[in-house]
Amino acid sequence: MTPVGPDRIGNAAATVAPRTSGRSWRALRHRNYRLYFWGQSVSLLGSWTQQVALGWLVYRLTDSAALLGTVAFLAQAPQLVVAPFAGIVIDRVERKRLMLLVQLMMLIQASFLAVSTFSGAISPLQILIASALLGVLNSFDAPLRHALAAPLIADPDDLPNAIALNSLIFNTARFIGPPVAGAVLAMTSEAACFALNAVSFLAVVAALLCIRIPHHQAVAVPFGAAMREGAQFVRSKLPVRKLLMQVALLNFLAASYVPLMPVFARDVFHGGPDTLGMLLGSAGAGALCASLHLVMRRSVRGLTGVIAGGNLLAALALIGFALSDTLWLGAGMLFLLGFGIITGNASSNTVLQTILPDVLRGRVLALYTAANLGAAAVGSLLAGIVADHAGAETTEVAAGLTLLLASLHFRLKLEFLRMHLRPIYAALGIRHPGVPGGNAGAATRKSCNR
Repeated sequence: MTPVGPDRIGNAAATVAPRTSGRSWRALRHRNYRLYFWGQSVSLLGSWTQQVALGWLVYRLTDSAALLGTVAFLAQAPQLVVAPFAGIVIDRVERKRLMLLVQLMMLIQASFLAVSTFSGAISPLQILIASALLGVLNSFDAPLRHALAAPLIADPDDLPNAIALNSLIFNTARFIGPPVAGAVLAMTSEAACFALNAVSFLAVVAALLCIRIPHHQAVAVPFGAAMREGAQFVRSKLPVRKLLMQVALLNFLAASYVPLMPVFARDVFHGGPDTLGMLLGSAGAGALCASLHLVMRRSVRGLTGVIAGGNLLAALALIGFALSDTLWLGAGMLFLLGFGIITGNASSNTVLQTILPDVLRGRVLALYTAANLGAAAVGSLLAGIVADHAGAETTEVAAGLTLLLASLHFRLKLEFLRMHLRPIYAALGIRHPGVPGGNAGAATRKSCNR
């Protein structure tokens, strides 16, 4: 875990409740994190509602799988270019203020979509521009959400649980949001979904205004030097480099199914918005179960094997979904696919945040965001283009087979990765659960950082 000294704990120590909650929810005893947790829960639910409605709107207006992929690409592709710069900004400024600014701008973006759609003035070009703006904002929002977890937790032993809970609220929203969007679309229109998302941002804004955290140590080096420092750290740390590579491959290949869901819902399974909501909700249910499983884990130890298993499950489930001939079988495969993707992503994020120094946290987590959402964006664009020519089913079978090969390669190299992680864990005082002395104190962690 990241070493934490008195400057990091500061006033936050006064906001820590006694250890009365269960082990799986122990991060919620911290007042700051508790406020952030509930604010993000509402905001993320609105974001998923908008994402589903936007995909349905695009396909309703254009009947183009390629445009579906393009919209998904624009909403995430800026991660590849902007995220590395965003990481430096995150390390140089007050993170809470930057988070507030980003949330307010995302509120404006959702409001624009709601008003334009309600008035009937929305066009594919406007959707593309709004998606590109959202992509730039996401380049700051995603790494900020990861980077804010650590300063909200006064006890460093609770950080892995906070990371797991972050994944839990994201995937709870992913489970609930699509069915809600499907119901709202069936009763009203896409504009109502966009309006709900705009209102949801008020919850996280209110939470951020109530949070009191000490200032983090800002990066004082010039912009270019800060970027080189982050890149050098990734190159020199094999576990960081390998984990970022596997996250990129997993999301490039497995997440390509998301923008094609309107195609499967309408043309393969012959349904409407409710079918779309059911399919995406099934993937969300699997993701939610994966998050619950990770929340109950007691240690970061052993997560590399969990990552390997998640990658393999995602590959097999993607192939199974593409070959499904009934809605219920497809929904079951999506449940397993969601479980596998989140198992791989959230476990990788936990390992990374455990071994990162705080001064580099924003920059490296921005690269993680680029590997996650940025790679998914490129995969979505490619999947949409290929699906227009080869069909959605063939496209996803090819992606699944490629991911299967990549997963087997990662599994074969697993012991090599563990060999490099063991000394890092030992220096941080992290042992297997049940081993005496498994929880090292903050003083030990601090001395290891010198």
